[in-house]
Amino acid sequence: MTNDWIDEDDGFQPRMNWALWRKVLSFARPYRRWFLLLGVLAVSTAACDATLPLITGLIIDEVVQRGGDAHLLGYGIAYATVVLLFCSMICSFIIVCGYIVSGIGRDIRTACFDKLQALSMSFYDHRPVGWLMARLTSDCNQLSRIMGWAMLDTVWGITMLSTISAVMLTLDWRLGVSVLTIVPVLAVSCRWFQVRMLIWSRKVRRTNSNITATFNEGIMGVRTTKSLVREPENLAEFQTLSGRMYAQSVRNALYAAALLPVVLTVCSAGVGLALWLGGAKVIGGGITIGTLVIFISYAGQFQGPVQELANALTMVQGAQASAERIQMLLDAPVDVKDSDAVRALIDAYKKDNPDGSLDLAEDGLPDRVETLEFRDVSFAYEGGQRVLDGFNLRVEAGQTIALVGPTGGGKSTIVSLLCRLYEPTGGEMLVNGVDYRQRSLRWWQRQLGIVLQTPHLFNTTVRDNIRYGHLDATDDEVAAAARLAGADAFIAALPDGYDTVVGEGGDRLSTGEKQLVSLARAILADPTVLIMDEATSSVDTQTERAIQDGVERVLAGRIAFVIAHRLSTIRSADRILVIEAGRVTESGTHDELMKLGGHYHDLYTRQFTDDRGRRLLATRV
Repeated sequence: MTNDWIDEDDGFQPRMNWALWRKVLSFARPYRRWFLLLGVLAVSTAACDATLPLITGLIIDEVVQRGGDAHLLGYGIAYATVVLLFCSMICSFIIVCGYIVSGIGRDIRTACFDKLQALSMSFYDHRPVGWLMARLTSDCNQLSRIMGWAMLDTVWGITMLSTISAVMLTLDWRLGVSVLTIVPVLAVSCRWFQVRMLIWSRKVRRTNSNITATFNEGIMGVRTTKSLVREPENLAEFQTLSGRMYAQSVRNALYAAALLPVVLTVCSAGVGLALWLGGAKVIGGGITIGTLVIFISYAGQFQGPVQELANALTMVQGAQASAERIQMLLDAPVDVKDSDAVRALIDAYKKDNPDGSLDLAEDGLPDRVETLEFRDVSFAYEGGQRVLDGFNLRVEAGQTIALVGPTGGGKSTIVSLLCRLYEPTGGEMLVNGVDYRQRSLRWWQRQLGIVLQTPHLFNTTVRDNIRYGHLDATDDEVAAAARLAGADAFIAALPDGYDTVVGEGGDRLSTGEKQLVSLARAILADPTVLIMDEATSSVDTQTERAIQDGVERVLAGRIAFVIAHRLSTIRSADRILVIEAGRVTESGTHDELMKLGGHYHDLYTRQFTDDRGRRLLATRV
């Protein structure tokens, strides 16, 4: 399956969006002094560059006029001094520009990452991971690079052209005007080729993104491919992509190959023009041979500044798509955030406690959750149908609530609202009798411990994964949490114990082992509300029992929500809710619902029968 859906949407935009660039250039503000220094270096480099042909012409005139008596020492010292200055200027602007590019790139990436941390889940519902990764990598790199080097090329190019033009017009304005006629031709030629090279290079990059994604899918889905004998079809699809990239690369290479001959032809025409008209003036005594050499040198030097100016303009215009995507990310609204009133309370607390950390009870909020209440809560995803309608539930500390029902019924939505990953579109969610939107988001989410069906572990040690939600925890506290979760036995059997690196996503551990580490992580955070989202649906019976034992040991005094796939794990829940189409259709204990003979009874009976059949088959085998 090809990945033509990957589209960077970064086509060339001929018009400059100044309002956009004013926002983006705010990242350059902290580097004002460095940009000023870069401008000085660019001007100095251009001045040195333009001075060398001038000194050469003066040396030639000195030799022609005085012959063997020519005084060349002063010219030699001047030439050597300009060369040394020129080299030092180049070295300096590379260092300064590198500092600017690296600093701005760091600042943009930091701002984007900080924004990603603050954005609500609704933002991620419509943004693929690849799109977000591109913002933090290629777009950030492109913008930072342009801010530094485009500014340098622009200042150098303008200074170089201005200096050359001023010197030529001063020496002989008629000859200068004649030679300068090649500049518009050179500018149009460079611009035409560079725009097309940019367009085709972007097509190559887009196709390369599709190829990379196809490689990734082919590697990740190799088992499925082999089981369905899809190798020939996959190869054909990949060859189509590869052929497209080949054609686009050849087209881009043709434009790149044609640019240099065209530029050299135009510059050669300028040199020929200077030689033809200037030679006539030399014969007629209008100018000296040294002046003619200066004009010939300058005619050949037009290529550099004109090409750099055209390239800088083209790259800035081409980078507008990256700038728009970066700014769109930075301007994205945060749906779930602290209200102005809550932020005012936080600011007041910080002002009164400048050395205090804003954790748990320190901001004046209670350190435990005693009651939770969903009061007539409704929810609909943006642009979608309502998935929760008039949900009511009150839970007190020490109670366990189990949620069961068909897929899409609203179980995960209830948990997402509880975690405040989303907020209700109707009704209230009360914590200790107060709407949780009147509480600090940080305070509330630190009350929660979550164990998911597919927990995410980071590519570090078991110890660091358990400590992830409580970085100040000691090794003894980590070990105690692991024992409470029932994870200490398998951790002790690992090659390096708690110092074993679990691999990317925890792929060096089994699903059950990852669940136990995730449970230990939740226990160490000492939450007052524990959420189990089908945490035992993908593990064997023995691991399920270990997880259940760990959960039962930590539930005392806590509120627990359990989304259950295996109904045998929730028989002891204080209340079981059957959720269908966003509504509670049945509610009660296990025994009460079994007596009711409704949907829960049917689910439990069917699952019990299936489990018993599997056990009988396993025994006979």
